[in-house]
Amino acid sequence: MAKDDTIENRVYLFESLASSYISAASEMLSSDDEAVRARARRALAELAYVSCVVSDTGHLTAEQVRERVLGTPKTELTPPDVEPDDKGAKGKKRK
Repeated sequence: MAKDDTIENRVYLFESLASSYISAASEMLSSDDEAVRARARRALAELAYVSCVVSDTGHLTAEQVRERVLGTPKTELTPPDVEPDDKGAKGKKRK
């Protein structure tokens, strides 16, 4: 997938998710209470993160995407027969 396609997918997915959230949380986003507004902004930030993860992981299974969204470290997503390199990416096959 081209980089532009990924960015477009991120934007489209975030727009869809954020629109639904904003409809439900508009009072929180315009609250006089800074803590309430901060929680609403954090929720939007999480939606942006999820949008990026989903858009960037089309090569993974649904279970692997779920684990990424939930924050499982990359080394736990590496297949058992592959040793991760020092950056957490897939490395050489184990013998």
